[in-house]
Amino acid sequence: MTGALAREQYPAAAQSWLTVILCERFGPGFVIESSPGMLSIRRADAEGRIELQSDVGVFTQPGADLACAHWDAEREGWTSALSAPLPAPGARELAKPLIERADGLFRIRYDVLGLIFWALARVEELGRRDLDAFGRFPSSASHAAAHGYLERPIVDEWLHILGQVMRLQWPGFAFTQHRSSMKLSHDVDQPSRYAFGSAAAFLRKVAGDVLRRRDYAGAVLAPSMRLGSRSAISGRDPNNTFDWLMDLSDRHGLVSAFYFICGRTDAGRDADYEIEHPAMRALLRKIHARGHEIGLHPSFGTYQQPQLIVAEAARLRAVCQEEGITQDVWGGRMHYLRWEHPRTLYGWEAAEFSYDSTLSYADAAGFRCGTCFEYPAYDANANRSLNVRIRPLVAMEATIIEPYYMGLGLGEPAVHKLRQLRNTCEAVQGCFTLLWHNSTLDSESAKQTYEAVLR
Repeated sequence: MTGALAREQYPAAAQSWLTVILCERFGPGFVIESSPGMLSIRRADAEGRIELQSDVGVFTQPGADLACAHWDAEREGWTSALSAPLPAPGARELAKPLIERADGLFRIRYDVLGLIFWALARVEELGRRDLDAFGRFPSSASHAAAHGYLERPIVDEWLHILGQVMRLQWPGFAFTQHRSSMKLSHDVDQPSRYAFGSAAAFLRKVAGDVLRRRDYAGAVLAPSMRLGSRSAISGRDPNNTFDWLMDLSDRHGLVSAFYFICGRTDAGRDADYEIEHPAMRALLRKIHARGHEIGLHPSFGTYQQPQLIVAEAARLRAVCQEEGITQDVWGGRMHYLRWEHPRTLYGWEAAEFSYDSTLSYADAAGFRCGTCFEYPAYDANANRSLNVRIRPLVAMEATIIEPYYMGLGLGEPAVHKLRQLRNTCEAVQGCFTLLWHNSTLDSESAKQTYEAVLR
């Protein structure tokens, strides 16, 4: 980015977007005003204001080279949401006291709003070339990993502090109350082990059952499962965990979102099913009838091609319309978590989808955006708000379990880490968003791990 934001004040569009963030978090009626070196928060219906230091040149530059100080809120009489000093990206050292009251106003000598802009608009990811083998920005290249706060929602923590200041400045205002929640989602890469794909691919899967998994019973039953999945996926298919997932969500009062692939841009990495197949139509109808959500999982090569996301979204909607399926909200997640800011978001916006829930790191769980709250997207290159929302993903099961990522395996270590992340979201009254593929629940140990996290 660059010159577009290299200025003394944040652009008017950025200030308007930050105002929306504040109003969603705290309630309507807040206004942000700027002057060189300062941002102010005020209310049109009340006296008083909060002045915040403004460091535009720090928080509008991409890259991960920012300094990072820490602030002990408790020592200065404020309450930290996680009872630990708060990371303060962009600051080498902080003024003491950081927050002071004088002449009927509060002054915060750290650019909290700039931090929110930098983290939520993903400024550090713009134009990066230090990507992994799949073209993804990895956690290892992030400022959060370098400074040890990836598992902390620092935007929410600083907003928790800002909220305390606001309540002192405007004690009569009815601030919005939030309740912690959980959202479950399932990327449907392989709805069936045997039903779809070519005869040669089927034979390779059966051979794998025998040679790699020693699953002789599966190999014997595979032909009947394939033949029995012409109108609905066989109930004996190990990947057909859809009813089990919905039953568990129902018991916990939760809604599961199932994201389907509707295109093929990489034959080796995309799905082997077609969304128009009778068995897939039956699955869509069942999910909808049970009150769960259907969404899009754009294929492997779409993340840099908005027009392909639009085409695949149209294909999903067309099938749903033919099946009488209607939803108020449509969203989804990119395949392999491939995501390039802001180009990927252009596809979601052009498809007129409500939200994108891609933003987590594949190699490490945590808070890529610094928050566990859904929020409106912003294009920091073009300086405009986007008509799509970002629903941050906190954890994907493969990230936690697989040896090539965090490597915690199935069982107590994985459960412990996922519960830690869930508890962190609860501490800031946010949303713990968990991705667990239907096709990785083909063992009792996997199911027990998943159930334990929900408990």
